[in-house]
Amino acid sequence: MSDIVLKEVSKSFGAVSVLDKVSMHIASGEFIVFLGPSGCGKSTLLRMIAGLEQVTSGEIYLAGERVDQLPPNERGVAMVFQNYALYPHMTVRDNMSFGLQNVRTPKDEITRRVEDAARMLEISQLLDRKPAQLSGGQRQRVAIGRAIVRNPKAFLLDEPLSNLDAGLRVRTRLELAQLHNRIKATMIFVTHDQTEAMTLATRIVVMNNKKIEQIGTPMEVYSRPATRFVAAFVGSPAMNFIPVESVTDREGRAAFSFAGQQPVATTVPFAGLPSTGLTFGIRAEAAHIDPNGSIEATVDVVERLGERTLVYTRLADGASLVAEDKGISSVQAGDTVRIALDGHAAMAFDEAGKAYHAA
Repeated sequence: MSDIVLKEVSKSFGAVSVLDKVSMHIASGEFIVFLGPSGCGKSTLLRMIAGLEQVTSGEIYLAGERVDQLPPNERGVAMVFQNYALYPHMTVRDNMSFGLQNVRTPKDEITRRVEDAARMLEISQLLDRKPAQLSGGQRQRVAIGRAIVRNPKAFLLDEPLSNLDAGLRVRTRLELAQLHNRIKATMIFVTHDQTEAMTLATRIVVMNNKKIEQIGTPMEVYSRPATRFVAAFVGSPAMNFIPVESVTDREGRAAFSFAGQQPVATTVPFAGLPSTGLTFGIRAEAAHIDPNGSIEATVDVVERLGERTLVYTRLADGASLVAEDKGISSVQAGDTVRIALDGHAAMAFDEAGKAYHAA
């Protein structure tokens, strides 16, 4: 078992606090993604698990053993870096075997592990090349292979796809998912790219401003964000946020009024909602261009994406609302349109950013 447990882990650089009492339990075999904006502390947290940064306070356990006081080479983890960190003068074979040679692994065992990893990653034909002779994607596979041969308890990947071009990122992302399915190892992956998080993760840890905002499966984080920050950060386009003018009780459910429009009935429970300071939230796929819709808006921009069209509109009070239309849409900038909102998919946020979801 390779469970990873963090207990109130904090990190400071002098007087500057970077992480504040972060706790979580990562089950053996999970693919966990740390997701958040630059500077939120996600890479620092990964480096503390690896032992590359000291813990200021708190405890880290791996497979039941406390490891935060152990050196990196005794923690049983393998790290894959953003910049590959390959030795340029060594062949792929030597790069992959170097760590095993340092711990005096028998030569026949080194050969077996390297060849097995190369076959798994489809780089067997590259074993005698040097890094300068490889593409970016091939170098990243070598870096992953170097981690695999160590048979670690956990793999730690720090933005490993960020140096690849768009097409290669998609292919390598698929390869990582397939690799995890094959080896069933515990993996922690750091990224600021929500697409990588949504497609790879068993669970996503959304981080912001030194703390965890939410931990959940990709669809939990997307469909039921715990805070306004999560709702805004996860999803493309970002969730629509509209200031609420008033909220009324309709048989225990909340109906929200805003921008001089007709009230929007939802399934958000009315009980427990603040009476003021609320923001209405709804994603673009729950807002559709519809001649019978209750919301009237002016079109600013039309974004045609092939299978769907995103229509960026402006309400009477200037609030923005992004809605969807069919792929072949006749809507043009400057048009006045009507929009139907799916109240079952709506939610609300209070002034502190706490989310109130549909029942």
